Amino acid sequence: MADAPKQNLQTTNTIAKLFDLDERRVQQLAKSGVIPAASTRPYKFDLLPTIKAYIKHLREKANSKETKTPDTAKAEADKLRAEADLKQSKAKIAEMQLKELEGKMHRSEDVEAVTNDLVYTVRSMIMALPGRLAMDVAQAATANEASALIRAECYKILNELAGYQYDPEVYQRRVRDREGWGEALADEADD
Repeated sequence: MADAPKQNLQTTNTIAKLFDLDERRVQQLAKSGVIPAASTRPYKFDLLPTIKAYIKHLREKANSKETKTPDTAKAEADKLRAEADLKQSKAKIAEMQLKELEGKMHRSEDVEAVTNDLVYTVRSMIMALPGRLAMDVAQAATANEASALIRAECYKILNELAGYQYDPEVYQRRVRDREGWGEALADEADD
């Protein structure tokens, strides 16, 4: 019968010094099965199998880092890029909001609303023409006289439209209303 290999039993303190760890970490490695313990009360370790097991553990740990590192680095880079893009987008939005508040830029829906108001004003002026001209045109002696009356009223409407000016206050009022600042500013004015 062959003799069993002789064990070289060492304490937790010795293994801790050998691996440059503290005794608690050595005990954790033994409990998790990373290194084999010959006995648990008190902990004793067979030196050669313990060293081999710890080297194997370190090798596996290093290999897993090598395989994960490119993916992890790429994921981290993607995350950083996404965060930078998000911050840049937020900065652009803040810049556009500032320009809007300063009246240097207007939202398309505000431009559309103001333009629609102008169109409705023109429409109402044109629709009022028959009522304004009916009596005068009916009393006109000739077609040329009726035509001159109609033309004069049309020129009045066109002159009113020619005097239309961009009013930044209209847009500022729309921004305040949309943001709900109209009431807040009115409250401040009351104070």
